[in-house]
Amino acid sequence: MINPRARPCDEQVIRSSRGTVDSITRERRWVLAAAILASVIAYIDESVVNVALPAIAKDLATSLAVIQWVINAYTLCLAAFLLVGGAAGDHIGRRRIFVVGIAIFAAASVWCGLSPNVTQLITARVLQGIGAVLLIPCSLAIIGASFPETERGRAIGTWAGFSAIAAAVGPVLGGWIVDHLAWQAIFLINPFLALPAIWIALRHVPESRDPEAPPGIDWLGSLLALGGLGSIAFALIDLPQRDTRDMSLVAYFAVGALLLIAFVWHEGRARSPMMPLGLFRSRAFSGINMMTLLLYGALSGAFFLLPFDLIQVHGYSATLAGAVFLPFTILSRWSGGVLDRIGARLPLIAGPTITAVGFALIALSGPTASLRAGFLLPIAIVGLGMAITVTPLTTTVINAVPGHQTGVASGINNAVASVATLLAIAIFGTIGLSGFNRALDRQLTAPGLSSSARQAIESARGTFIIDASLTNSLGADRPIVEAALKASLADGIRISMLLAAVLALASAACAEFTIRPNVGRRIADQANA
Repeated sequence: MINPRARPCDEQVIRSSRGTVDSITRERRWVLAAAILASVIAYIDESVVNVALPAIAKDLATSLAVIQWVINAYTLCLAAFLLVGGAAGDHIGRRRIFVVGIAIFAAASVWCGLSPNVTQLITARVLQGIGAVLLIPCSLAIIGASFPETERGRAIGTWAGFSAIAAAVGPVLGGWIVDHLAWQAIFLINPFLALPAIWIALRHVPESRDPEAPPGIDWLGSLLALGGLGSIAFALIDLPQRDTRDMSLVAYFAVGALLLIAFVWHEGRARSPMMPLGLFRSRAFSGINMMTLLLYGALSGAFFLLPFDLIQVHGYSATLAGAVFLPFTILSRWSGGVLDRIGARLPLIAGPTITAVGFALIALSGPTASLRAGFLLPIAIVGLGMAITVTPLTTTVINAVPGHQTGVASGINNAVASVATLLAIAIFGTIGLSGFNRALDRQLTAPGLSSSARQAIESARGTFIIDASLTNSLGADRPIVEAALKASLADGIRISMLLAAVLALASAACAEFTIRPNVGRRIADQANA
């Protein structure tokens, strides 16, 4: 199975971890159990929140712009601090940082579940993100450090299998909780998994460090990335509510750009940079990271808006909306043996192209499309495209750099995938909301609308939510207003899905022009070790 929430090079991070510790077979099983629990916590949380977004927006009576930060507050921390989280474990101790990360994540999850308003929810999500940047890379490194190379492949396979199952179960479980309990309860799953993970780590997981880790941790680089990415994301999300010539908006873009320029300048001069710029001299490495940015941006943006389409436009339950993602997850992995014969370039072109077809089919399905034709089939096509892409993508990352730098290269590619999610949520939300608002304007010009119907349509502007309270008092106008709102919402989402298709095609073009035909050396022996 493939894991829609996994970063593309997670498995390679495990393989490249240094600092082997002496552990007996029984301890290794406990190590694997702790790492699996940590991954399950992360993947379930990331998958259930998306399905719950329509319910959160409705219950807290907030706009789409604010709801975007429920995701991006978490993702911004991942994008900025994921690399230094792993470095902290290498220096301070992976088990120690791992336990601290899980504890922070669990406490923040309780705060999310008890948040009385969206401000506290977003703040708690920031704290969750901080916990995630500590637990995710350390959980991967602990596996690599605890298992000898002869057993590492089997351990990775077990970890990957359970992680994929968690990612598959997450949306369905989250949808069921939203339908039968309350959206707050989705966050209370995490503490029940965190407690045994902490207990196992403290009693059975040996401490490990990386004896070859570069000196120091690049905190300044992370802070510059945080400020730059955060400013640009804020400006993009705020764009529909402001005039494009608004000087405050221009200022946010300018500050973000300057901070990112400062980040690049700092990385070129830092003693221990979290992103060594020398790696990008490789055309293949630069190309595969640009491809990752485009493809994972398409995937993240589309999956952010899809629950709104399923629940708000088509009226499906949250449980059924979560189940729609199952075809994506259950597809088999693309065979590494095929790479030995044809190389990575062809799958890296074909996979994103197939993914683009799936997004285009979702865009073409209107408000009356059936579940099977409008969603299950397109999502399966998207899953097939990603299954074809992921393994050659990882292969290209590790083959594009010297062997001693595969760990940092894999970490950078994972961070790029997180940056893609951050920017995609901002861009797709902005484009979808702008399309929704323009469609509402067209609906308001329809002849024969009563003043109350016009008021109900106008009040939906900026929300991305079709609230029954807007239409309950309309009487005979209620079906007209509901149809207008659903059609407008479908228009906004359709534009965003077309954007996802364009980005996926652009990633295929990126592979076409930057990946040489002979890229894709044999890794089957390593993968099956």
